[in-house]
Amino acid sequence: MSRVQLALNVENLDESIAFYSKLFNTSPAKIKPGYANFAVAEPPLKLILMQNPGQGGSINHLGVEVADVDTVDAEQTRLAGEGFASIDERGTTCCYAKQDKFWVQGAPNGEQWEVYTVLADSAAFSAEQAEGRSCCGSQQSTESASACC
Repeated sequence: MSRVQLALNVENLDESIAFYSKLFNTSPAKIKPGYANFAVAEPPLKLILMQNPGQGGSINHLGVEVADVDTVDAEQTRLAGEGFASIDERGTTCCYAKQDKFWVQGAPNGEQWEVYTVLADSAAFSAEQAEGRSCCGSQQSTESASACC
């Protein structure tokens, strides 16, 4: 299983959940403070909503969710062969999930792309939050995407 992930900044989480639930005819798979994620079957999409006042309607980051760590490794190797650098994050906590992932570097317009697999659910939004340190949380910007989520 692979699907594209689209993480959007939203002004009002409840309003956005209501809209996207109707648009994709599905309920969120996970709702946490300032955060919701949808596992949309058709079209295959992981839609992430991140409450981020003042940034509503903008892209937070993009990604490709893959089935397992072997696929993460294979994609990282393939993209390295194409000349792309990456930032590796293994066993990280992000978006209320423990993940193995990497961030692709050098997108021509500064977009943040991650390739990841979910290892387990987490009660914390980020590794920093799980360890009691401060983090950007739901106030994340695209510039800080690789630091927290």
